[in-house]
Amino acid sequence: MGEEQRLSAQEQLATAREGFEGGTDFTVAVEEEFALLDPDTLLLVNRFEDVQAAARGTDLEPDLVGELIASEAEVRTGKCADFSQAAATMVERRGQLQALAHDLGLVLGSTGTHPWARWQDQRIIDTPHYRRNDELLRYVVWRNNTFGLHVHVGIRGADRAIAVCNALRNFLPELLALSASSPFVEDVNSGLHSARTEIFTRMFPRCGIPDAYDGWAGFDEYVSLLYRTRSITEHTQLWWSVRPHLAYPTVEIRICDGQPDLAESQSLCALMYALAARCARALDEGEPLPNLPNRLLEENLWRAIR
Repeated sequence: MGEEQRLSAQEQLATAREGFEGGTDFTVAVEEEFALLDPDTLLLVNRFEDVQAAARGTDLEPDLVGELIASEAEVRTGKCADFSQAAATMVERRGQLQALAHDLGLVLGSTGTHPWARWQDQRIIDTPHYRRNDELLRYVVWRNNTFGLHVHVGIRGADRAIAVCNALRNFLPELLALSASSPFVEDVNSGLHSARTEIFTRMFPRCGIPDAYDGWAGFDEYVSLLYRTRSITEHTQLWWSVRPHLAYPTVEIRICDGQPDLAESQSLCALMYALAARCARALDEGEPLPNLPNRLLEENLWRAIR
């Protein structure tokens, strides 16, 4: 759950850089978003607060967070030393959330979009972070009833993290194509494989495939401009599909639709983890990293969506 940024823009960027310089390679954390459903109608139900209350005092409490709408819950593995630990923790987190939901008379869904629920019936959760998003984005955030899968990979070195982000941009369309799980939305067969990407990635500002940056200095210069012009007021307003995270020394890959099947979710996470590690090692060994022009990446992204 996003918290208000307490550091100034320059303090946030400087702290993030220090974090990367002292970071650890190839740690991993996974975040999965789930729909909260009525077991009879399978409609979205606004009951996150009930789930959160039921989790208090349990092992799941620190790893359960709200994510925009009250009919959604996110579980996190937390920082894992390697992928085998992350994969095992994904099993544990899903089981914990499913048990809580069952006791509350709920079931879970995990596709990129709900097939027929109306966005007008969903409630934004009442936290300072999401109230700010609601005030800032209005219709854009109201429509974002989507469910995704995010992977954080630890990368040591600020310039190296930017280089890994730059390289991973080239693989985002393939990752989306492998993960696409949202052909149905708002009671319509969208004709797309990932309606979620059109709703979230195409509507949100500073979203989708980012530019490549000339090291940390180039990234810092652009993000500082966004702060200076008050285009953003906190780092969580950078919604790119791959980004250096400014609160943790990780590269976060955010392109994938939510996955109903645990094994497929684990496999996608393993692929994202392996790609990040492969890019970092190629960089260390002086191997050229891919750098496709934006026009080809955008065309490939559309092909994956469609």
